[in-house]
Amino acid sequence: MQKPERIPPEDDFKIRCRKLGHLIYFLYCRRENSGLPCTKIIDCWYEYFPVEEFLRVELTEAEWREVFGKPQKPKVLSLVELIEQAQRKTGKRE
Repeated sequence: MQKPERIPPEDDFKIRCRKLGHLIYFLYCRRENSGLPCTKIIDCWYEYFPVEEFLRVELTEAEWREVFGKPQKPKVLSLVELIEQAQRKTGKRE
């Protein structure tokens, strides 16, 4: 296996997003979470460069805790919350 580069990939390099299901750039992953990195950024990008090391330099300690210091919600719970949000927006409840 080739050793990962030490810097983020160029802007023309895309990988498949595990959350969205389509190709995205690293820049999107860095800002996806209300201006903070996606909680899955390390899992998705570690094969391409030392993303955790990069983020520890880029983020403040408070930002790091905000993104990675909280337990992750189970996917089913996240889906239920998204459905409830959509129902509130459309005024539909079942």
